[in-house]
Amino acid sequence: MKRSDQVAEAAISLLAERGMRGLTHRAVDEAAGLPPGSTSNLARTRAALLELTLSRLTELEEQALSALLTPDVPGGTSDKSLDGPEGEARNPLGDLPGRLAEALHVQLRDRRRTLARYELALEATRRPELRVIYDQAGRRFRDPAVALLAAAGSPDPVRHARRLVAYGEGIMFDAIAGAGAEPSLDELRAAMRELLTGMLA
Repeated sequence: MKRSDQVAEAAISLLAERGMRGLTHRAVDEAAGLPPGSTSNLARTRAALLELTLSRLTELEEQALSALLTPDVPGGTSDKSLDGPEGEARNPLGDLPGRLAEALHVQLRDRRRTLARYELALEATRRPELRVIYDQAGRRFRDPAVALLAAAGSPDPVRHARRLVAYGEGIMFDAIAGAGAEPSLDELRAAMRELLTGMLA
């Protein structure tokens, strides 16, 4: 693993475990098992450390989610809940609800990564330079959502993508930082099917 990735991985863990106050250059050195001053050599300021951490976090999320968020035309997977009166399968959504549910499930299961992202999101509200980077990173996930919904036949994929992302973010926050329980994969599939059916009907 590259030294920069080592530092960023340790910073992600510290953000999840201790919050923003626990993220210091010295703490990152200790958590990564690196000689004192190693983190400062890579990211001299706190702002640089936050940017390095956000960049690595975005890379990890892309690796985890890219296969699930790759746009394609829904493949007509049968879903008996959408069968017509004659019994023929008519599922215009294909496997889209399942793929989006799996993406949410991946984020929920990796609490370390998701908690770190929440910490960085809050910090970005106070640091305009971090806000720019955070928003750019967010577009790397929002743009695929637009493409997925366009392929599914949405008449307004940009607006629907905003609603979809907001819905997913709400589920994650409720389960990880709120008072809600973590939904199962089956529950997420059902929720996504209901949301998409309502939007794209």
